[in-house]
Amino acid sequence: MNHEIELKLALPRRTLAALRRHPLVAAAEKCGNAVTLDNTYYDTPRLQLKARKVAVRTRRQGRQMLQTVKCAAVSSGGLSQRPEWETPWTGGFDFSAVDDPATARLLERHRDELVPVFTTRFRRETRRIVPHEGASILLMIDTGAVHVRTAEGIERETEICELELELERGRAQDLLDLACTLARDLPLMPADVSKAERGYRLFLDTPLAPVRAEASAIEPGQNVIAAFRGLALACVRQWQGNAAAALAHGDPHGIHPDFIHQLRVSQRRLRALLKLFAPALPERFAGEWNTTLRENANRFGAARDLDVFHTELLAPVRPEGLADGAAMAALLDAVQQARTAARNFAGDQLDMATQGRLLLDFTAALHRLQVSSLAEAADLRSFARLRLSRLRRRARRSAEAAANLEPSRLHALRIAFKQLRYGVEFFAPLFPERATARYLERVVQAQTALGFLQDVDIAHQRLSEWSRANPALAPAAAFVLGWHAPRYARLRRRVLAECAPLLRGRKPW
Repeated sequence: MNHEIELKLALPRRTLAALRRHPLVAAAEKCGNAVTLDNTYYDTPRLQLKARKVAVRTRRQGRQMLQTVKCAAVSSGGLSQRPEWETPWTGGFDFSAVDDPATARLLERHRDELVPVFTTRFRRETRRIVPHEGASILLMIDTGAVHVRTAEGIERETEICELELELERGRAQDLLDLACTLARDLPLMPADVSKAERGYRLFLDTPLAPVRAEASAIEPGQNVIAAFRGLALACVRQWQGNAAAALAHGDPHGIHPDFIHQLRVSQRRLRALLKLFAPALPERFAGEWNTTLRENANRFGAARDLDVFHTELLAPVRPEGLADGAAMAALLDAVQQARTAARNFAGDQLDMATQGRLLLDFTAALHRLQVSSLAEAADLRSFARLRLSRLRRRARRSAEAAANLEPSRLHALRIAFKQLRYGVEFFAPLFPERATARYLERVVQAQTALGFLQDVDIAHQRLSEWSRANPALAPAAAFVLGWHAPRYARLRRRVLAECAPLLRGRKPW
């Protein structure tokens, strides 16, 4: 069994010439002529290999035929390590070389059911780069397509245009360092989705969906830096998945807002994580990345704010003949124009070169983090208790400062609750499950209530500005605010009382 360590990067086809001209690529040793690879992927009719994250393919390369078995691996920032078994293909499946017992049993059980599911055909150019003594990296440029023909005769195809960096000798860090160097000059997006995964998506005609935050997978025995790195890489996967899916849309102005929202969530979670683990991290690392991630999230803030205004505050309003019809129509038109402009701006800001470079730089920085003697000795559960208690004290001070219910103070309290929520989510596996889940549920309820108050306060400001600019909107603006006024007043009266038990009562840690 080999363990293939590789980093996959997507790039626009129009940049292939620039990639080949790049000094590092142009100076690299060519490994023979470019070759065309024809691959067929097999599974059972019920896709039982896919369900176990195992891929079986045959490959024709010139006169040579090979059979390959691969198992999926967790990939972050495009970097992955997966077991694979490669043997000559003689016309029938031979899984005798598969030395992982569970995988071997799965393949033998379904050997006679395997049928072709999809094919890939691409041209591969291979070069070898030696970045320093002791390191050797294969750089492979793949261009072609994934092709599916269903039993009903439906044909589907999607393009392949990617760069694979495969480690021959050295460390995984060498792959990331090379990718970061190339990404300074080229639009390269880390790609965690393998050709096999893309083929299955095409076969099943599965639409891209927003990537949500992963549940925390930290363990009590980890050191503090290892826990931070694992949590941060989970946020990277959310960031990358949503950025890549949005970029795959083709029309930057037609991106579904949920992709932008979840991308911004990944940035907020990463910033919360940096603050949470700040005592164990290099000060410069935490400070610089906190600033960079905030700036990146701000690129898309206006689009999200207007989507929330429309979905949460405007769409639920039912005029029922009571509102000024012309004013409501004018307000709806103004909101739609503002949303379109904000989405267009967000689409323009969603640049492959920028997002790819940030993702690679952050992933490389994560892998370079060193464990200090203090972090090595620290008990993770004790560290978590200290940090969560600090977040709760901060939220308690914010609640005391918000006693006058002034909007900016309530907004600060909402931010404090959001930080507390993320902290509890990150450290949840370290503490009693049921008590933590109940506490987290109540924190989310408090954050939601404070979020509604903040949304109405922002809507009030926005509608006032629009009404001053266009007085014809004023009747509709007043109606919308009046519609939400009873709930706003009710939540505003009781929100601090409902927050108090979370900030002074029993805590699950």
